[in-house]
Amino acid sequence: MAADGEPAQKSKDRKGRPDVNELEDILTKVPREGDGYLPPGGASIGTVLKQIGDPGGILTEDDLRRINTRRGLIQLLENRGVDILDVRKRLLYEYELRQLQVELVKLQRWVQHTGARIAILVEGRDAAGKGGTIRRFTEHLNPRAMRVVALPKPTDEERGQWYFQRYIRQLPNKGEIVFFDRSWYNRAVVEPVMGFCTKKEHQRFLQQVPEFEHMLYEDGVTIIKFWFSISKEEQAKRFEARRQNPLKQWKLSPVDEKAQELWDAYTHSKEEMFSKTHTTYSPWIILKANDKQAARLESLRYVLNLLPYKGKEEAAIRLTPDPNVVTRFHRKMVELDL
Repeated sequence: MAADGEPAQKSKDRKGRPDVNELEDILTKVPREGDGYLPPGGASIGTVLKQIGDPGGILTEDDLRRINTRRGLIQLLENRGVDILDVRKRLLYEYELRQLQVELVKLQRWVQHTGARIAILVEGRDAAGKGGTIRRFTEHLNPRAMRVVALPKPTDEERGQWYFQRYIRQLPNKGEIVFFDRSWYNRAVVEPVMGFCTKKEHQRFLQQVPEFEHMLYEDGVTIIKFWFSISKEEQAKRFEARRQNPLKQWKLSPVDEKAQELWDAYTHSKEEMFSKTHTTYSPWIILKANDKQAARLESLRYVLNLLPYKGKEEAAIRLTPDPNVVTRFHRKMVELDL
């Protein structure tokens, strides 16, 4: 502590990085594959370790002597061109994610015990990180009391039904959490922009959806509506990463290919959706999602903070979401895609 009672400033080296001694705070437990840890770029942990030991893919005797101490390990990583701050950020992210997932398991038990019905709608532009966030939510939940709904385009039969009809069948049962990877809000943004519905159908939807959600609210269904907001530049960057990754090329569709070209049209439809469907009983929660890790963690925190599950007060991690990442929509907002 400093003399005035304020916490002492953490020392930094000439390059502005934390001093080696400060890194003593980093957890030393090594993440394992299958334990929620995914090395950058989809590589295996073994591959990452080989990269650290380059050239030759092995550690020398001198390397082995260095890694017997924390200071030596840090110096070895720096000598190999590894960004210590990135490593630290990743380790802290994995630690927080694991702790929040422990709380999600508690939350699910509470949902099952009380018979609550939770519908979590995950919306946003293409490549905003919706699917990845849902995977972090569901990774350790009991599949018997949880579902992920990602409906394909409607069939000829469904096109002749009331628009909400096929979504009603997917609503949560007693004691269940349902995640909608896109939802009935397809008709608010994607469909009118891409010409998949008429203007009359679009306006009818915007008129009916607050009434539809109010009926669900009155019947005891908790609706959480997330919008993952990314910039145009970040979306272009993620599209290119998908094109280069053979394991993610399936994510690119004709709709995705037009997302950049139709950016302004999407913005107009999205803002109209917010203004007409944001209500006190079913508000829109906006996450700044250019930083995927922050968006994942803060969306988990929002849900945990919102619901009064048993054992919440014993949480070993912060549950209050960061207001710099999570925002409740209000009608004075000017720019949402930051």
